[in-house]
Amino acid sequence: MPRPGVLAIEAYVPGKSGAPGAHKVHKLSSNETPLGPSPKALAALQAAAGKLALYPDGNATELRSAIAARYGLDPARIVCGAGSDELLSNLAYAYLAPGDEGIFTEHGFLVYRIAILAAGGMPVVVPERDLTADVDAILAAVTPRTRIVYIANPNNPTGTYLSFEEVRRLHAGLPGNVLLVLDGAYAEYVRANDYSAGLELVLDSDNVVMTRTFSKIHGLATLRIGWMVAPPEVADAVNRIRGPFNVSGIGIAAGAAAIADEAHVAAAIAHNEDWLRRMSERVSDLGLRVTPSVANFLLVHFPNEPGRNAADADAFLTARGIIVRRVAAYGLPNALRVTVGAEEANEAFLDALTAFVEGARG
Repeated sequence: MPRPGVLAIEAYVPGKSGAPGAHKVHKLSSNETPLGPSPKALAALQAAAGKLALYPDGNATELRSAIAARYGLDPARIVCGAGSDELLSNLAYAYLAPGDEGIFTEHGFLVYRIAILAAGGMPVVVPERDLTADVDAILAAVTPRTRIVYIANPNNPTGTYLSFEEVRRLHAGLPGNVLLVLDGAYAEYVRANDYSAGLELVLDSDNVVMTRTFSKIHGLATLRIGWMVAPPEVADAVNRIRGPFNVSGIGIAAGAAAIADEAHVAAAIAHNEDWLRRMSERVSDLGLRVTPSVANFLLVHFPNEPGRNAADADAFLTARGIIVRRVAAYGLPNALRVTVGAEEANEAFLDALTAFVEGARG
């Protein structure tokens, strides 16, 4: 029998990627970048493909050095993983003993719960305020058994964020033996003046970690590359338990090239900023509520009425080849998450959603 906690895990179910019968499919369900990867990353991957028979560098030295150069960090404080998901789990394995508590918010990333339970810990779910993490509620939930707090900033699937002032206030209120994990998977997209991914806090603290990913703005989701920057002791602990070759050779090469291509990232930011605004406005004009987002997706809310609800909208869109994300597993049964895609996909979504809303109105 698996040890206690494992069978309590509800396996993560990704968004669907197909629409049987549709002539053309536009996938807007996984927050992938419509610009794809940097051409420099593709060239690096192709150059590394001739070494598939060789084990990769177990320390991901080239990738860690590239990340360090981009952000002005000490490479010794950087750990790379098979996506940031692996690092989020390794942090739980390193710091949660059976019965210890890990905190996350009610609409937070589902992997946090999985990581806590898999490590033998107890998940503590904290209510949000206006679909945004509530610092006071988090601090009120801390007990002597609390060992780790996960915050996605910006959050998936809501697209909301905590200002850096609020993150600092959260950190200041936590006991020194509680690890604060700032998940910045969508950090590059944020244009808000009061936001910070948290690098400064990590560098000034002994109990703060920031995780990032190459799966979103860098367009390397299929390679599964993530990284974290942490206090030296935390980096050492995670390095002791991660797999010895947990990042592939092609991932190391492509990631190092991608993070150095700032022009490609800037183009992705500009595309997202433009279409995030346009899509938000047009969906709102249809009479549907949109949660203000700083990421590369929208959370669209539907009435809880037959023929007009999120499940009906999802079925209508799918039949027309528009794949979006149901988020009932996140406690949002009457909402759909929609990625900002390429122009053609965005327009197809907006046209189909307009037809759904107008049809539902009769």
